[in-house]
Amino acid sequence: MDTESVIHAIADPSRRRILDALRSRDGRSVGELTEALAPLGRHAVLKHVGVLETAGLIVSRKEGRVRRCHLNPVPIVQLAERWIDDFGARASAGLLALKNDLEKGTN
Repeated sequence: MDTESVIHAIADPSRRRILDALRSRDGRSVGELTEALAPLGRHAVLKHVGVLETAGLIVSRKEGRVRRCHLNPVPIVQLAERWIDDFGARASAGLLALKNDLEKGTN
C-alpha cells in the first residue's frame, strides 16, 4: 500500500463524497457519481475517480459503454491499522458509542 497516495486521495472533499456515495450503494456508474457530485462535471469526476483508482480505493470495470465503480476499503483499513493498536481501537470504540448516544439524546 502506498500510504501517501491514499492520504492524498482522501484529502479532497469531492473524492470523499465519491467514496461515501459508493459506500451507500456500490457499483455506481460514472454518470451516477456525476449526478451525486453536482455541480462537478463528468470530466472532473473522471479525474477524481482516476486518483482514487491509483490509490487503490476504488476499482472500476467497463460494462459495455458504462464504467462501474466499486469501493475497495482495504487501503483505508490498512491505514487505520497502521496507527491504531488494539487498545486504542477499543478505547475509541467506547468513546464513539458514547458520542453517538449523547447525540441521539439531543435530537
